[in-house]
Amino acid sequence: MSDVITDSGFQSGNPAERVAEFAGSEHFARLFRDGMDMVEETAAYLDGPGREDAKALGRAGALAYAAESMKLTTRLMQAASWLLAQRQVAEGDLSADQLVTGQYRLPEDDDVEDLWSVDGDPVPRVLADLAGRSRQLYARLRRIDDSLFEDTGTANGASPVEDQMNRLKNAFS
Repeated sequence: MSDVITDSGFQSGNPAERVAEFAGSEHFARLFRDGMDMVEETAAYLDGPGREDAKALGRAGALAYAAESMKLTTRLMQAASWLLAQRQVAEGDLSADQLVTGQYRLPEDDDVEDLWSVDGDPVPRVLADLAGRSRQLYARLRRIDDSLFEDTGTANGASPVEDQMNRLKNAFS
């Protein structure tokens, strides 16, 4: 199934209608389960076998592991927050109009896929797998987010620059 909402049948006229339609869909329900399963899988790894993997690394490798696990956790928490906001719309606890304000949008994932190159300390296989899969999930959610909100800010004649300024203002208010 395509992650571009307009190609998936969610073609309502405005972003709030698309959000409401998407949040109530089976597509979203599957995506929600997949995302939350990844959050749980990552937490189980980092709290269990990941600790042992980190202990087996040298000092530089352990520091790189800590940095990578923080990036992974941050990425997944942003994804989980987005998914939970969509679910709140589906359950009627949040109006779709509230999601259009911008504060529930996913920021760009500025993390580059460098998975450290520390001499002698390879990246633990499970951590590398989780990091790669989390990037894929996040990119998928970003495509959906962009599709849901593609005309936010421009429907009333606002320019793309004004839209970005409004997003910044909302993010810091």
